[in-house]
Amino acid sequence: ISLQASNPGQFEHDSDVLWQRGAAPETIAYHGRVGINTDAPDEVLVVCGNAKVMGRVMHPSDSRAKQNIREVDTNEQLRRITQMRLVEYDYKPEFASVMGIKDT
Repeated sequence: ISLQASNPGQFEHDSDVLWQRGAAPETIAYHGRVGINTDAPDEVLVVCGNAKVMGRVMHPSDSRAKQNIREVDTNEQLRRITQMRLVEYDYKPEFASVMGIKDT
């Protein structure tokens, strides 16, 4: 990939503007997919390997992001679980190969 700085804070790919200065100071935004240890990311960020995080990882399911948390009727929830469709699967060999998955 050839990147060129055409004006301060903005980078241009040959045909698309993918990199640009972020809204917060000292940040940069990339509008596309990023792959670490893969050249075929199929999501916004794909990391093939271990990741080390030296701070918090916030997720929408994190209790710190919620309010009005309350208990539910466990019998009703178990009844609903029995209605779920459960499956087993194997990864397609070409996907497993690209993702570095050995046990498919």
